[in-house]
Amino acid sequence: MEFKDQIVVVTGGTRGIGRAVSLRFAHEGARVFAAYLSNDQAATTLVEEATELSGSITVLKADVATSEGAQALINAASHEAGHIDVLVNNAGIIRDCYLAMMSDDDWDAVIHTNLSPLFHCCKWGVRRMMGRRSGCIVNISSISALTGAGGQTNYAASKGAAISFTKSLAREVGPLGIRVNAVVAGLIATDMTADLKREVVERIVKGAALGRIGTPGEVAEAVAFLASARASYITGQSLVVDGGIV
Repeated sequence: MEFKDQIVVVTGGTRGIGRAVSLRFAHEGARVFAAYLSNDQAATTLVEEATELSGSITVLKADVATSEGAQALINAASHEAGHIDVLVNNAGIIRDCYLAMMSDDDWDAVIHTNLSPLFHCCKWGVRRMMGRRSGCIVNISSISALTGAGGQTNYAASKGAAISFTKSLAREVGPLGIRVNAVVAGLIATDMTADLKREVVERIVKGAALGRIGTPGEVAEAVAFLASARASYITGQSLVVDGGIV
């Protein structure tokens, strides 16, 4: 019961990595508030899955790429206790295309969707942590930020920015007792990666030290570690979870 009664907010929290993170914290007794944008069925299924767990999961429909949506999410999560303990920023999209053919919309959508929630959720989340001089933020990045990937200039740029954001925010809020880290995920079996061409997946897997795709649960374990007391002297860091691709 490592996170018993802690208030945990997870954006993009009902599918893929976010779903696994939400379940991982609820399994350890946390009160999880999982934000999602549009997939009501996934949200309903997640709540049903959590009924037998030690903690709880409340799903909230919110556009966290806007200040209003992020503020509403943080306010709802902190309504009873007056604070939140953990914020996991996982919301994001991909729109892969070679740069010469990439539309303005594909660039703008990825940059906006992947970075604006970081700004808005961290802004309001920090305000609900600083009063108690404690809290933890974990941002989900990608190895595309470290290695680059053809067709992912927009996505890699957003995920590289997430790492820089993490380092800067860690310096800002460290004196307030708040830790900020990133998990840099490799090729993980989610809906987002399901549409990748088979030959692309095989090439990546072949180059990985462990020779396989990762699972959302394995990323969730890394997130839980960074949010735990076991990582109390870790901040501003990027933990790569990629099976040895990088």
